[in-house]
Amino acid sequence: MLTFDDLLIRARALTGDGRRRALLGITGSPGAGKTTLAERLVRELNGAGEPWVAHVPMDGFHLADVELDRLGRRDRKGAPDTFDAAGYAALLRRLREESDGDEVVYAPGFERVLEQPVAGAVPVPPTARLIVTEGNYLLLDTGAWQRVRAALDEVWFCAVAEDERVRRLVARHEEFGKGHEEAVAWVLGTDQRNAELVAATRDRADLVVTPAVSGAR
Repeated sequence: MLTFDDLLIRARALTGDGRRRALLGITGSPGAGKTTLAERLVRELNGAGEPWVAHVPMDGFHLADVELDRLGRRDRKGAPDTFDAAGYAALLRRLREESDGDEVVYAPGFERVLEQPVAGAVPVPPTARLIVTEGNYLLLDTGAWQRVRAALDEVWFCAVAEDERVRRLVARHEEFGKGHEEAVAWVLGTDQRNAELVAATRDRADLVVTPAVSGAR
């Protein structure tokens, strides 16, 4: 039976002898535990020594609300075409190509209270040999998303029971300002359509990870 220690061993092995930089993707539907798994992997792999693993979430490539308003897409924020997929793919390519440099690469972050991307919020030091990135659409095979998968050494898919996933997602939306009814409506509407799209990519993953292994709650 797969354990979290097995995940650590597999992640370490991606860098070979540690000289090359590897990129590991964590995907799954909204609320599946991607961020929890990515953060735990980074924390456990880095330990108490010099950090050699960096966490670069996909969420920093959300289009800003002002642009979503211009495009008429704000009512379905979180769908594939509400992200800068080409920009995300370009960053992943840069992280691989500049792995032997001596400069910090900055990635955008995402401020959940504001629900907005923040430029230059995530520093990736030149010492980082493993980049853990997570997001919904890493295995999507349309448009610029194809270039995202091509930039990653492996992609792991977080799988969780549907009722638990929905519960987590409603709680998250409530935590960041939505009322209960609004949260439920968003989760069962916009989020559900996105979740179904992501679930259809599961068979393309290199590994499927369950909550029992990842420790996600």
